[in-house]
Amino acid sequence: MPAVPHSYAPKRTPWGDPDFRATWSGDNLAYVGVELERDAKQGDRLWLSDEGFAKRVAEAEKSDADKTDFDAHLMPDNTIGLAAWLRTSSFGRRTSLIVSPANGRLPPLTPRAEELFKAGRTSWNRGQPIDWVSDLDAVDRCITRGFPAAMMPTDRDSDNGIRIFQAPGFVAFQLEMEGLRVIPIGRGAAWPSAVRGWLGRSRGHWEGGTLVIETANIHPGDSASGDRWQRGASPSSANSTIPTGDRASTVERLTMTGPGTMVYQVTYTDPDVFTTPWTAQVEWVRDDKYHIYEFACHEGNVQVRTMINASRAQRKKDAATAASK
Repeated sequence: MPAVPHSYAPKRTPWGDPDFRATWSGDNLAYVGVELERDAKQGDRLWLSDEGFAKRVAEAEKSDADKTDFDAHLMPDNTIGLAAWLRTSSFGRRTSLIVSPANGRLPPLTPRAEELFKAGRTSWNRGQPIDWVSDLDAVDRCITRGFPAAMMPTDRDSDNGIRIFQAPGFVAFQLEMEGLRVIPIGRGAAWPSAVRGWLGRSRGHWEGGTLVIETANIHPGDSASGDRWQRGASPSSANSTIPTGDRASTVERLTMTGPGTMVYQVTYTDPDVFTTPWTAQVEWVRDDKYHIYEFACHEGNVQVRTMINASRAQRKKDAATAASK
């Protein structure tokens, strides 16, 4: 994998920090199907073959030309410019967001984490009985997408906007979907180990034009627990029942590679869950026309009650059918 280029010098804020203030999005990667984990058939291939890339470009051209299919994620000017982005960004050839391990997949889980993962409960598990909120994960309950999952393009191809604000000594991330992070720069004491946050406790510093953020004190837990207060969020939106351990931590690196592009890289370490750390890399594209609307997830979350009622009704129907035989 080529090193992240540092040749671009971003503008400076009035107080002298690199100026990242803008609205950014990872939509392009979601639209062309670059997921967190690589298809096992690709092996250690970080880049698509020429044939595979040509197919991806052809699909993007078809999407750009479609003026009627709303499933094509049309922008107001009836195009999303995917083909142009694919031809200009090396990320367009990527086979996965994960760049380490070399196979582009999450590392093996520890034995205990594997047990919790298999016993995990979420509405995404087909046919799983849902009797109460303790049977649903943190995303179902509109709490959080997890960390660092909250910083990644969601596999549902939407809500990938991130607006960055800056002030002297602080950088803030407004996440379009369930999240707000305020990062002190070069200040602030570490939290006591017992104090936790869904997105952890972050502290940042500048290394040249790169913002480095170290995060610990992430809320631990799993989706197998019957105690809803002990339910935790997965670090991966692709596998929502992966647990989070007490020692989970991340190192994030944000580097502008041009006036409209930024590389976001995160290394996730959790020795209680993963046998080795893993690293993912995303390209964000600046889009000043991107509108972030209120994500009123909890206020409109009628699905929790609907899923519970539907699951109970289905099991009652199944029991009656079985009794009549």
